[in-house]
Amino acid sequence: MSDLTTRTLVWLTYRLGATIALGIPLVLLIWSVLRRDPALVRLLGIYWKVASLLAISVLLLTDQRPIGYLTAFLAPLLMAASLWFWVDLNEELADSPPGRALPFTVRVWRWALTLFALFAAVMSGSALGCTRQLGTDACRVWLEAPQGLHRVAESVFDFVFGGEWTMAVAAFIGYVALVAYGVGLLQWALVRLPKQGRVAGDF
Repeated sequence: MSDLTTRTLVWLTYRLGATIALGIPLVLLIWSVLRRDPALVRLLGIYWKVASLLAISVLLLTDQRPIGYLTAFLAPLLMAASLWFWVDLNEELADSPPGRALPFTVRVWRWALTLFALFAAVMSGSALGCTRQLGTDACRVWLEAPQGLHRVAESVFDFVFGGEWTMAVAAFIGYVALVAYGVGLLQWALVRLPKQGRVAGDF
């Protein structure tokens, strides 16, 4: 694959992620809250907790931390799994009246997110070698979007707080958030999952 094709596909992955993985679910969450649909609010709330790994990946990649490539690979897979895993929420969604716009939109988005997750996993999986060898063109192209976003955040942070938002600070926050994410995931897998099974409960 040529460098131009790789760069195009990587930027397509980021743009699709911004739309399908961030923009649409935010609109759906607000819509669900306004409609007072507890099952969908619960589903989307769980999704956003799991999807926080995507933001952690961006923070880590901002400062070229190798683990960011691994978390960027895992994030879309966990996000898709979080939408299909729960038996009670799946039943609630399946039993909703077919004419209702909100449940129908959530169903369509769930399939779209799953397809995006597979595409993103293939793309980010091709960059897993960057966890061992940084500095290649194929690795650097994954850093363009996070570092571009960092420059925007740096300007906003400086304007609002008068402080300095550096790449090292972003990476430190990313590491702290990753540890908290890992602890929460382990607690759920070792304590809540054996006890509650595939019931959303207090995830």
